[in-house]
Amino acid sequence: MVTPGVKDSLRLVDDAPEPPESEGPVLVEALAVGICGTDREIIAAEYGEAPPGSDGLVLGHESLGRVLEDPTGTLRPGDLVAGIVRRPDPVPCPNCAVGEWDMCRNGRYTEHGIKAAPGFARERWRMAPDCLVRLDPGLGGCGVLLEPTSVVAKAWEHIDRIGGRARWEPRTALVTGTGPIGLLAALLATQRGLDLHVLARSTEGLKPQLVAELGGQYHSGSVLDLDFQPDVVVECTGVDTVVLDVLRTVAPDGVVCLTGVGSGRSRDGVDTTVFARDLVLGNNAVFGSVNANRRHWAQAAEALGRADAGWLSRMITSRYPLEDYARAYDGTGGGDIKVVLEFAAGG
Repeated sequence: MVTPGVKDSLRLVDDAPEPPESEGPVLVEALAVGICGTDREIIAAEYGEAPPGSDGLVLGHESLGRVLEDPTGTLRPGDLVAGIVRRPDPVPCPNCAVGEWDMCRNGRYTEHGIKAAPGFARERWRMAPDCLVRLDPGLGGCGVLLEPTSVVAKAWEHIDRIGGRARWEPRTALVTGTGPIGLLAALLATQRGLDLHVLARSTEGLKPQLVAELGGQYHSGSVLDLDFQPDVVVECTGVDTVVLDVLRTVAPDGVVCLTGVGSGRSRDGVDTTVFARDLVLGNNAVFGSVNANRRHWAQAAEALGRADAGWLSRMITSRYPLEDYARAYDGTGGGDIKVVLEFAAGG
Protein backbone atom coordinates (compact mmCIF):
# COMPACT_ATOMS: atom_id res chain seq x y z
CA MET A 1 0.00 0.00 0.00
CA VAL A 2 0.94 3.67 -0.26
CA THR A 3 0.04 6.94 1.38
CA PRO A 4 -1.41 8.96 -1.52
CA GLY A 5 0.41 12.23 -2.02
CA VAL A 6 3.55 10.97 -0.30
CA LYS A 7 6.23 10.04 -2.81
CA ASP A 8 7.82 6.59 -2.51
CA SER A 9 5.63 5.50 0.41
CA LEU A 10 5.19 1.97 -0.97
CA ARG A 11 5.26 -0.62 1.81
CA LEU A 12 4.20 -4.16 2.64
CA VAL A 13 1.80 -4.41 5.59
CA ASP A 14 2.14 -7.78 7.34
CA ASP A 15 -0.62 -7.35 9.92
CA ALA A 16 -3.45 -6.12 7.70
CA PRO A 17 -6.93 -7.09 8.93
CA GLU A 18 -9.20 -9.49 7.08
CA PRO A 19 -11.38 -7.74 4.47
CA PRO A 20 -14.63 -6.61 6.09
CA GLU A 21 -17.90 -8.21 4.96
CA SER A 22 -19.12 -4.72 4.11
CA GLU A 23 -16.95 -4.94 0.97
CA GLY A 24 -19.09 -7.78 -0.35
CA PRO A 25 -20.18 -11.36 0.37
CA VAL A 26 -17.72 -13.10 -1.99
CA LEU A 27 -14.37 -13.89 -0.39
CA VAL A 28 -11.53 -14.16 -2.89
CA GLU A 29 -7.97 -15.41 -2.47
CA ALA A 30 -5.54 -13.25 -4.43
CA LEU A 31 -3.45 -15.12 -6.97
CA ALA A 32 -1.73 -12.20 -8.69
CA VAL A 33 -1.92 -8.54 -9.64
CA GLY A 34 -0.60 -6.98 -12.80
CA ILE A 35 1.52 -3.85 -12.53
CA CYS A 36 1.37 -0.93 -14.94
CA GLY A 37 2.36 2.71 -15.25
CA THR A 38 -0.67 3.79 -13.24
CA ASP A 39 0.66 2.00 -10.16
CA ARG A 40 4.06 3.61 -10.57
CA GLU A 41 2.53 7.05 -10.99
CA ILE A 42 0.57 6.57 -7.75
CA ILE A 43 3.80 5.54 -6.00
CA ALA A 44 5.40 8.71 -7.38
CA ALA A 45 2.52 10.69 -5.77
CA GLU A 46 1.25 11.97 -9.11
CA TYR A 47 -2.28 10.94 -8.13
CA GLY A 48 -4.20 8.35 -6.10
CA GLU A 49 -6.85 8.75 -3.40
CA ALA A 50 -7.27 6.77 -0.18
CA PRO A 51 -10.68 5.38 0.83
CA PRO A 52 -12.75 7.60 3.14
CA GLY A 53 -11.49 7.44 6.72
CA SER A 54 -8.09 6.06 5.76
CA ASP A 55 -4.72 7.58 4.90
CA GLY A 56 -3.53 4.48 3.01
CA LEU A 57 -4.41 3.05 -0.38
CA VAL A 58 -3.96 -0.63 -1.18
CA LEU A 59 -2.62 -0.88 -4.73
CA GLY A 60 -3.62 -3.35 -7.45
CA HIS A 61 -6.27 -2.79 -10.11
CA GLU A 62 -5.29 -5.65 -12.45
CA SER A 63 -6.49 -8.64 -10.45
CA LEU A 64 -6.64 -12.41 -10.59
CA GLY A 65 -8.18 -14.40 -7.77
CA ARG A 66 -9.79 -17.66 -6.74
CA VAL A 67 -13.18 -17.73 -5.01
CA LEU A 68 -13.02 -19.09 -1.48
CA GLU A 69 -16.69 -18.67 -0.59
CA ASP A 70 -19.84 -17.12 -2.01
CA PRO A 71 -22.89 -17.41 0.25
CA THR A 72 -25.07 -16.02 -2.56
CA GLY A 73 -24.47 -19.12 -4.69
CA THR A 74 -23.55 -17.04 -7.76
CA LEU A 75 -19.98 -18.34 -7.89
CA ARG A 76 -18.42 -21.61 -6.80
CA PRO A 77 -15.35 -22.08 -4.61
CA GLY A 78 -12.36 -22.47 -6.90
CA ASP A 79 -13.74 -20.24 -9.67
CA LEU A 80 -11.10 -18.06 -11.29
CA VAL A 81 -12.22 -14.42 -11.18
CA ALA A 82 -11.14 -10.82 -11.69
CA GLY A 83 -12.58 -7.80 -9.95
CA ILE A 84 -14.07 -4.92 -11.93
CA VAL A 85 -12.06 -1.80 -11.16
CA ARG A 86 -14.42 1.15 -11.50
CA ARG A 87 -17.65 1.46 -9.54
CA PRO A 88 -20.41 4.00 -10.21
CA ASP A 89 -20.72 7.23 -8.31
CA PRO A 90 -23.32 7.40 -5.53
CA VAL A 91 -25.45 10.17 -7.04
CA PRO A 92 -25.50 8.66 -9.74
CA CYS A 93 -24.90 10.57 -12.97
CA PRO A 94 -27.04 9.54 -15.99
CA ASN A 95 -24.36 7.18 -17.31
CA CYS A 96 -23.57 5.53 -14.00
CA ALA A 97 -27.29 5.02 -13.43
CA VAL A 98 -27.49 2.72 -16.46
CA GLY A 99 -24.24 0.81 -15.88
CA GLU A 100 -22.03 2.96 -18.14
CA TRP A 101 -19.76 4.01 -15.27
CA ASP A 102 -16.78 4.15 -17.61
CA MET A 103 -18.46 7.26 -19.06
CA CYS A 104 -19.12 8.93 -15.68
CA ARG A 105 -20.03 12.61 -16.09
CA ASN A 106 -19.29 14.02 -12.63
CA GLY A 107 -16.09 12.19 -11.63
CA ARG A 108 -17.48 10.80 -8.39
CA TYR A 109 -16.82 7.18 -9.32
CA THR A 110 -14.37 5.06 -7.32
CA GLU A 111 -11.64 2.76 -8.64
CA HIS A 112 -10.08 -0.13 -6.75
CA GLY A 113 -6.42 0.50 -6.15
CA ILE A 114 -6.57 3.98 -7.68
CA LYS A 115 -9.32 6.22 -6.34
CA ALA A 116 -11.07 5.95 -2.96
CA ALA A 117 -11.33 2.12 -2.92
CA PRO A 118 -8.82 -0.49 -1.72
CA GLY A 119 -7.07 -2.44 -4.46
CA PHE A 120 -6.51 -6.14 -5.00
CA ALA A 121 -2.87 -6.39 -3.90
CA ARG A 122 -3.79 -8.15 -0.66
CA GLU A 123 -3.98 -11.83 0.20
CA ARG A 124 -7.77 -11.85 0.45
CA TRP A 125 -10.41 -9.42 -0.72
CA ARG A 126 -14.19 -9.24 -0.94
CA MET A 127 -16.62 -8.04 -3.58
CA ALA A 128 -20.25 -8.30 -4.58
CA PRO A 129 -20.82 -11.08 -7.16
CA ASP A 130 -21.93 -8.61 -9.85
CA CYS A 131 -18.52 -6.93 -9.53
CA LEU A 132 -16.66 -10.11 -10.42
CA VAL A 133 -16.01 -11.69 -13.82
CA ARG A 134 -15.60 -15.45 -14.02
CA LEU A 135 -12.70 -16.56 -16.23
CA ASP A 136 -12.07 -19.67 -18.27
CA PRO A 137 -9.99 -21.89 -15.96
CA GLY A 138 -7.79 -22.74 -18.94
CA LEU A 139 -6.42 -19.19 -18.86
CA GLY A 140 -4.59 -19.86 -15.60
CA GLY A 141 -2.23 -17.04 -14.72
CA CYS A 142 -2.95 -15.24 -18.01
CA GLY A 143 -6.29 -14.22 -16.51
CA VAL A 144 -4.43 -11.32 -14.89
CA LEU A 145 -4.56 -9.68 -18.35
CA LEU A 146 -8.33 -9.23 -18.15
CA GLU A 147 -8.29 -5.61 -16.94
CA PRO A 148 -6.11 -4.22 -19.76
CA THR A 149 -8.07 -6.36 -22.22
CA SER A 150 -11.31 -4.79 -20.99
CA VAL A 151 -9.91 -1.35 -21.82
CA VAL A 152 -9.13 -2.54 -25.34
CA ALA A 153 -12.52 -4.25 -25.72
CA LYS A 154 -14.24 -0.95 -24.95
CA ALA A 155 -12.05 0.86 -27.47
CA TRP A 156 -12.95 -1.60 -30.23
CA GLU A 157 -16.65 -1.51 -29.36
CA HIS A 158 -16.65 2.27 -29.71
CA ILE A 159 -14.63 2.09 -32.93
CA ASP A 160 -17.32 -0.19 -34.38
CA ARG A 161 -20.12 2.07 -33.20
CA ILE A 162 -18.52 5.22 -34.57
CA GLY A 163 -17.63 3.53 -37.84
CA GLY A 164 -21.26 2.51 -38.18
CA ARG A 165 -22.23 6.14 -38.88
CA ALA A 166 -21.85 5.14 -42.55
CA ARG A 167 -21.25 1.93 -44.49
CA TRP A 168 -18.41 0.43 -42.47
CA GLU A 169 -16.19 -2.19 -44.03
CA PRO A 170 -12.73 -1.61 -42.53
CA ARG A 171 -9.93 -3.78 -43.84
CA THR A 172 -6.73 -2.40 -42.32
CA ALA A 173 -5.84 -1.57 -38.71
CA LEU A 174 -2.77 0.23 -37.41
CA VAL A 175 -1.79 -0.06 -33.77
CA THR A 176 0.91 2.29 -32.50
CA GLY A 177 2.81 1.04 -29.46
CA THR A 178 3.63 -2.45 -28.20
CA GLY A 179 2.98 -2.24 -24.49
CA PRO A 180 0.25 -4.49 -23.05
CA ILE A 181 -2.55 -2.25 -24.38
CA GLY A 182 -1.00 -2.10 -27.85
CA LEU A 183 -0.45 -5.85 -28.13
CA LEU A 184 -3.92 -6.63 -26.81
CA ALA A 185 -5.41 -4.10 -29.25
CA ALA A 186 -3.53 -5.94 -31.99
CA LEU A 187 -4.92 -9.26 -30.77
CA LEU A 188 -8.50 -8.00 -30.97
CA ALA A 189 -7.84 -6.51 -34.42
CA THR A 190 -6.90 -9.95 -35.72
CA GLN A 191 -9.93 -11.50 -34.04
CA ARG A 192 -12.01 -9.07 -36.12
CA GLY A 193 -10.33 -10.30 -39.30
CA LEU A 194 -8.52 -7.04 -40.03
CA ASP A 195 -5.15 -6.78 -41.74
CA LEU A 196 -2.90 -5.85 -38.84
CA HIS A 197 -0.02 -3.39 -38.86
CA VAL A 198 1.84 -2.45 -35.67
CA LEU A 199 4.32 0.41 -35.36
CA ALA A 200 6.74 0.84 -32.47
CA ARG A 201 10.36 1.70 -31.72
CA SER A 202 11.76 -1.80 -31.16
CA THR A 203 13.38 -3.37 -34.20
CA GLU A 204 14.05 -6.83 -32.76
CA GLY A 205 13.20 -9.01 -29.82
CA LEU A 206 9.97 -10.29 -28.32
CA LYS A 207 7.57 -7.54 -29.38
CA PRO A 208 8.09 -7.90 -33.16
CA GLN A 209 7.89 -11.68 -32.66
CA LEU A 210 4.53 -11.43 -30.91
CA VAL A 211 3.16 -9.25 -33.72
CA ALA A 212 4.42 -11.72 -36.32
CA GLU A 213 2.75 -14.60 -34.48
CA LEU A 214 -0.55 -12.73 -34.80
CA GLY A 215 0.00 -12.56 -38.55
CA GLY A 216 0.63 -8.81 -38.46
CA GLN A 217 3.25 -6.66 -40.13
CA TYR A 218 5.64 -4.84 -37.83
CA HIS A 219 6.98 -1.37 -38.61
CA SER A 220 9.48 0.93 -36.92
CA GLY A 221 10.23 4.53 -37.73
CA SER A 222 7.72 7.23 -38.58
CA VAL A 223 4.01 6.79 -39.19
CA LEU A 224 4.42 9.11 -42.17
CA ASP A 225 6.71 6.56 -43.85
CA LEU A 226 3.95 3.96 -44.11
CA ASP A 227 2.84 3.17 -47.64
CA PHE A 228 -0.84 2.64 -46.82
CA GLN A 229 -3.72 4.47 -45.14
CA PRO A 230 -5.26 2.51 -42.27
CA ASP A 231 -9.03 2.42 -41.87
CA VAL A 232 -8.64 2.17 -38.10
CA VAL A 233 -5.87 3.45 -35.82
CA VAL A 234 -5.57 2.50 -32.17
CA GLU A 235 -2.96 4.88 -30.76
CA CYS A 236 -1.40 3.49 -27.58
CA THR A 237 1.74 5.58 -27.02
CA GLY A 238 0.41 8.99 -26.05
CA VAL A 239 3.44 10.52 -27.81
CA ASP A 240 2.33 13.84 -29.28
CA THR A 241 4.23 13.47 -32.55
CA VAL A 242 2.77 10.02 -33.14
CA VAL A 243 -0.75 11.27 -32.41
CA LEU A 244 -0.38 14.12 -34.87
CA ASP A 245 1.08 11.84 -37.52
CA VAL A 246 -1.72 9.26 -37.36
CA LEU A 247 -4.26 12.03 -37.84
CA ARG A 248 -2.57 12.78 -41.15
CA THR A 249 -2.31 9.12 -42.15
CA VAL A 250 -5.74 7.63 -41.49
CA ALA A 251 -7.86 6.77 -44.55
CA PRO A 252 -11.02 8.69 -45.54
CA ASP A 253 -13.96 7.83 -43.27
CA GLY A 254 -11.42 6.32 -40.88
CA VAL A 255 -11.57 6.17 -37.09
CA VAL A 256 -8.72 7.01 -34.71
CA CYS A 257 -8.95 5.85 -31.09
CA LEU A 258 -6.53 7.44 -28.61
CA THR A 259 -5.77 5.25 -25.60
CA GLY A 260 -2.29 6.45 -24.66
CA VAL A 261 -1.78 9.19 -22.09
CA GLY A 262 1.69 10.66 -22.58
CA SER A 263 3.43 13.57 -20.97
CA GLY A 264 3.28 15.63 -24.16
CA ARG A 265 4.26 19.24 -24.47
CA SER A 266 2.98 22.44 -25.96
CA ARG A 267 3.33 22.50 -29.73
CA ASP A 268 2.46 26.08 -30.57
CA GLY A 269 4.37 25.82 -33.82
CA VAL A 270 2.04 23.17 -35.27
CA ASP A 271 -0.20 24.38 -38.08
CA THR A 272 -3.44 22.93 -36.75
CA THR A 273 -5.31 24.05 -39.85
CA VAL A 274 -3.55 21.26 -41.75
CA PHE A 275 -4.95 18.63 -39.41
CA ALA A 276 -8.37 20.24 -39.25
CA ARG A 277 -8.52 20.30 -43.04
CA ASP A 278 -7.46 16.66 -43.35
CA LEU A 279 -9.94 15.51 -40.71
CA VAL A 280 -12.84 17.46 -42.18
CA LEU A 281 -12.20 16.55 -45.81
CA GLY A 282 -11.64 12.92 -44.87
CA ASN A 283 -14.79 12.61 -42.71
CA ASN A 284 -12.48 11.20 -40.03
CA ALA A 285 -13.44 10.65 -36.42
CA VAL A 286 -11.02 10.90 -33.48
CA PHE A 287 -11.95 9.95 -29.93
CA GLY A 288 -10.39 9.06 -26.60
CA SER A 289 -11.16 5.94 -24.59
CA VAL A 290 -10.39 4.88 -21.03
CA ASN A 291 -11.67 2.31 -18.54
CA ALA A 292 -14.52 -0.14 -19.18
CA ASN A 293 -17.91 -1.24 -17.88
CA ARG A 294 -19.13 -4.76 -17.17
CA ARG A 295 -20.14 -5.38 -20.79
CA HIS A 296 -16.57 -4.73 -21.90
CA TRP A 297 -15.16 -6.99 -19.17
CA ALA A 298 -17.35 -9.80 -20.50
CA GLN A 299 -16.14 -9.09 -24.05
CA ALA A 300 -12.56 -9.17 -22.79
CA ALA A 301 -13.05 -12.52 -21.07
CA GLU A 302 -14.42 -13.94 -24.33
CA ALA A 303 -11.51 -12.51 -26.32
CA LEU A 304 -8.91 -13.99 -23.95
CA GLY A 305 -10.69 -17.32 -24.05
CA ARG A 306 -10.31 -17.35 -27.86
CA ALA A 307 -6.64 -16.33 -27.80
CA ASP A 308 -3.66 -18.65 -27.90
CA ALA A 309 -2.65 -19.26 -24.28
CA GLY A 310 1.02 -19.55 -25.20
CA TRP A 311 0.98 -16.17 -26.91
CA LEU A 312 -0.71 -14.56 -23.90
CA SER A 313 1.77 -16.12 -21.46
CA ARG A 314 4.70 -14.65 -23.38
CA MET A 315 3.28 -11.17 -22.80
CA ILE A 316 3.93 -11.66 -19.09
CA THR A 317 7.67 -11.13 -19.10
CA SER A 318 8.38 -10.94 -15.35
CA ARG A 319 6.75 -12.61 -12.37
CA TYR A 320 7.82 -11.70 -8.85
CA PRO A 321 6.95 -13.35 -5.54
CA LEU A 322 5.35 -11.18 -2.89
CA GLU A 323 8.59 -10.68 -0.95
CA ASP A 324 10.11 -9.03 -4.04
CA TYR A 325 7.31 -6.47 -4.31
CA ALA A 326 9.73 -3.52 -4.36
CA ARG A 327 11.50 -4.90 -7.44
CA ALA A 328 8.19 -5.65 -9.11
CA TYR A 329 6.99 -2.05 -8.74
CA ASP A 330 10.37 -0.52 -9.56
CA GLY A 331 9.80 -0.47 -13.31
CA THR A 332 13.41 0.05 -14.32
CA GLY A 333 13.90 -3.29 -16.05
CA GLY A 334 13.43 -1.76 -19.50
CA GLY A 335 12.45 -4.73 -21.65
CA ASP A 336 9.33 -5.86 -19.85
CA ILE A 337 5.87 -5.99 -21.40
CA LYS A 338 3.77 -7.03 -18.40
CA VAL A 339 5.05 -7.44 -14.84
CA VAL A 340 3.05 -9.54 -12.39
CA LEU A 341 3.26 -9.80 -8.60
CA GLU A 342 2.23 -13.27 -7.44
CA PHE A 343 0.41 -13.93 -4.18
CA ALA A 344 -0.38 -17.64 -4.40
CA ALA A 345 0.11 -20.69 -6.58
CA GLY A 346 -1.82 -20.46 -9.83
CA GLY A 347 -1.14 -16.76 -10.38
